[in-house]
Amino acid sequence: MKVKVGINGYGTIGKRVAWAVNRQEDLEIVGVTKTRPSYEASSALREGLQLYAAHQEDAENFQNAGITTNGTLDDLLGRVDLMVDCTPGGVGERYKPLYDKAGVKSIFQGGEGHELTGISFNALANYHEAWGAPSVRVVSCNTTGLVRTLFPLQQSFGIQKVFASLVRRGADPADKKGAALNALEPSLKLPTHHGPDVRTVMQGLDIQTMAVMAPTTLMHLHCVVVELKEKVSEKEVLEAWSSAPRVRIVSGKEGIKNTGQVMELAKDLGRPRGDLMDIAVWKEGVRVVDSTLYYYQAIHQESDVVPENVDCIRSMMKLEKDNLASIERTDLAIGLR
Repeated sequence: MKVKVGINGYGTIGKRVAWAVNRQEDLEIVGVTKTRPSYEASSALREGLQLYAAHQEDAENFQNAGITTNGTLDDLLGRVDLMVDCTPGGVGERYKPLYDKAGVKSIFQGGEGHELTGISFNALANYHEAWGAPSVRVVSCNTTGLVRTLFPLQQSFGIQKVFASLVRRGADPADKKGAALNALEPSLKLPTHHGPDVRTVMQGLDIQTMAVMAPTTLMHLHCVVVELKEKVSEKEVLEAWSSAPRVRIVSGKEGIKNTGQVMELAKDLGRPRGDLMDIAVWKEGVRVVDSTLYYYQAIHQESDVVPENVDCIRSMMKLEKDNLASIERTDLAIGLR
């Protein structure tokens, strides 16, 4: 019997999570919510999904637009085992009491604080912390990207400390508000929140971060410096990443020199929506000096957390004890392998 999943917020992340969940043999989407009759609401219906109004006052707007809904979020909560909250950052905490009252497990995204659930999740690093939990937070796109490459390094060689500079996209491609069109904006609150967020899943890791917002919509770019506990070769580092899930080595010599070309690769790979759910690491950008490693990586902010949400469901619902087995099942179903 499949686990019944609902999506509260069928937007940038929600529609991608719904797509991924519905391709798993042990999970199914029962319904998704929207607050207004946008094109994404119509897209949900075209995908064959059951659409619900987020609130009772929203239902009339859908009716006036000629869009049929199956009720409200309250109705959906009575039909699911678990709700994936994909509402805008800071909004999810307002919904948690509703999920708890309905006795429904809940997953939140990285826009919420760690304190909301007390458990932050990455499938590779701490899968079992979410085992049977009532509510869990999947860490943000940037944190997911850092953990995906740092955890294999920690397991293979040990890490003394990390420093990462993040060049952040100004807005998602569909957003009309974000970074200034002709400016770079540094984060003046230092160190930035990304380091502490990594430590919610890699506890005790010595990591500091800075960030700059740039006028681009495609991806985030990370410049990472890692002091390892032993001397290693660049070949050994690349081998550690090549054997890790959801990390893709790309090459400037093959014409992939910038984030635009990384996203073009995703399209050429036939990825739905042109998403790259893997973390792209530049082969030629990997350098080791003594025991200090330098590398660049690119993060597709719209999609890298999607498979993590699927694995988080399996852990919370006690469907798969082994994290690597869950990762493999997820990735095979959505075409990452």
